[in-house]
Amino acid sequence: MDISFTSAVVILLLVMDPIGNIPLFVSLLRQVEPGRRMRVIVRECAIAFAVLIVFVLFGRVILPVFGISDSSLTIAGGVILFLIALRMIFRRAEGIFGDTPQGEPFIVPLAIPSIAGPTAIATVVLLVSRAPQRLAEWAAAITIAMLVTLALLLFAERISKLVGERGLLAFERLMGLILTAIAVEMLLRGTETFVRQL
Repeated sequence: MDISFTSAVVILLLVMDPIGNIPLFVSLLRQVEPGRRMRVIVRECAIAFAVLIVFVLFGRVILPVFGISDSSLTIAGGVILFLIALRMIFRRAEGIFGDTPQGEPFIVPLAIPSIAGPTAIATVVLLVSRAPQRLAEWAAAITIAMLVTLALLLFAERISKLVGERGLLAFERLMGLILTAIAVEMLLRGTETFVRQL
């Protein structure tokens, strides 16, 4: 599965889901002082970025330790992505990631799992395992996707007011449909690779 740089950026943006995270960020940051909100968003994005870069650098080492093959990683990533996509399409009151803790958010749930969730981690590990020689390219793709995510989240309150709750929900469902198609493709690719290895 040869993935272009542009496709990698788009896939990473979809799994980071900055638009879908806007309601969660707005809701959780209401209890934070307005002057601190920007710093909290930057901090959480920086933490998420660091987590993803760690998996880019050491993901190839982690796979053999746990005896994980490329095909099983692809299938697992597809399953997780499919479940998240379904929750995006059929949104529940508690959100995609369930109940969230009170107080100023730190790492959970904004950095992890909202931005650098299991699907984003599985995606970057999969990219590196498929083409380890393109390590710098994947790091650049993560950087671009994270900068776009950061920009959108910094304007989360304005976007939320401008588009409205229904507009955000409609866009998130559309992204969920796209993610569903990507998840099915990952499952098919993983199954195909596994069958060839038999």
